[in-house]
This record gives sequence, C-alpha cells and structure tokens, in this order.
Amino acid sequence: MAVKPKDAATVIILRQSPRDPGDFEVLMVLRHMDSKFVPGSYVFPGGCLDQGDYSPDMESLCTGMDAKKAQAILHDMSSPEKALGASVAGIRETFEEVGLLMAYHGDKTLMSFDSEDVRNRFRSYRKKLQTGEITLKTVLLTEGLTLAADRLHYFSHWITPEFLPHRYDVRFFIAEAPANQEALHDGIELTRHVWITPKKILEGFRRKEFDMVVPTLVTIEELSHYKTIQKIIASTENKKVNSILTVMIEEGGEIIECSPDGRVFKNMPPSVV
Repeated sequence: MAVKPKDAATVIILRQSPRDPGDFEVLMVLRHMDSKFVPGSYVFPGGCLDQGDYSPDMESLCTGMDAKKAQAILHDMSSPEKALGASVAGIRETFEEVGLLMAYHGDKTLMSFDSEDVRNRFRSYRKKLQTGEITLKTVLLTEGLTLAADRLHYFSHWITPEFLPHRYDVRFFIAEAPANQEALHDGIELTRHVWITPKKILEGFRRKEFDMVVPTLVTIEELSHYKTIQKIIASTENKKVNSILTVMIEEGGEIIECSPDGRVFKNMPPSVV
C-alpha cells in the first residue's frame, strides 16, 4: 500500500541579478547528504505543514490572504485553514532554512534586517524556531508583525510518486526576495545555498553538476522561459493549477519516472529508495 503523502509547501524565491540587471536569479539550496529524502539534491526552501501553521488564530496574523481566499486558490486542499496554512508553512520554512522572513510591520512595510540589533534578534528567533523552543506565532506577536502572505503566488502542485517510502503533497509558490535581508542556509538540513539563473542551473544539470528531482527540474525549465520576475508573478494570476503525480518504476536496473504529459526521466534523484 502506498504511503499517504504529507502536506508541504515550498517557495521559489527570485531576485534581480546583481551582476546582470536584465536577468533574475533563483535561490537554490543543497540538501544534506544524510537527509532521508533526496540527499545531495538542489531544491527550493520548504517543508511539511505543522499543526500550528493552520491553527485558527493564524488567519489574523496574515496580511492579504484569508482562509476562504486561500482555498479558492488552492481548491483541492482539504480545508480552508490548511489552504492558508500552506502559505504560512512556506514562509516559516523559508525563514528557518535560509533566514529570509516575508513579514510586514503594522504600516505594511516589509520586514528589513537593517541593523545589527535586528539581525541578532532574528537570528536568535530562527534558532529557537528550529529547535521548537518558540513558535512563529510568538515571533510575530512579540515583534508586532504579520506574515506577507500576499507575496506568495501559487505556481504548481506536485505529489511524490507512490513508488517512494517518503511522500509529500507539495504546493509550490513564487515569491520575490525581501530587500535588506541576506539568505543563509541553516547548516542542518541544508549545506549550501546559491543564487543562480535558470539558464546556469540547466547548464549545470546537463553537466551532471547540479542534481535535481523532477519537480525542481521542470520548474526551472518553466522559469527559464520568462524574462522578468514580474512576468512570472503575472503568469500566476487566475492560473489553473492541477496536481502532478509522476509514476516511478524500476526497469532493467534503472529508475524510470514518467510524467502525465508523456515525458520520461531516467535515474533522477531519488534513484535509490
């Protein structure tokens, strides 16, 4: 019997390239070689929904999105609370994993780590969130912040193949990186982070220097067709997002993964189960 997939969220974070103002970059993170799922692969920040992400009181701590609106967008989520919780989880995991926090002050200005005092305070919050000493709700209430849920734009929906022992039902969001914040991988689940253009990611993949799972590869291929971040975000407006469930089989000593559109991928991570 196939393992039931866990609800999860991932955030594709984009920024204008500081080296080429006419291009944009994607934040990619490298999973630890000891990870139970896709070790040694480049992914986007993200993780499973925690119960606190979809507790009823989180709605009041989100700006620009409520549970009803979230379920209208994530139409196949099991409840309005969980639909909103996907955005909450995406923001929380992004902060825990790479230190970027998409949140607003009371005047709706974006959170900025613009002083050493603020940076130190939020580094402490991040560590305590990672160890479970505090909750995201505590951070928001203490600092008078709300989550910038309106900065997450629903992009795609992937479900881990039934072939695998660890499965996730993942909502992919697009978000532009907040200004005056620097990404830093956590050094726990992630061992590296890099800002890189979709073109260079695909070049690295073809050279077998940039391992990715199928959903990540397909996402990068799609992003490579756009010229600007604004056009990517605009593409999500009224976008009909259907779930994508690939099929994995073992054949002749190779792992074959087939997508609903007929594409076939061989020996992509995770190739060992």
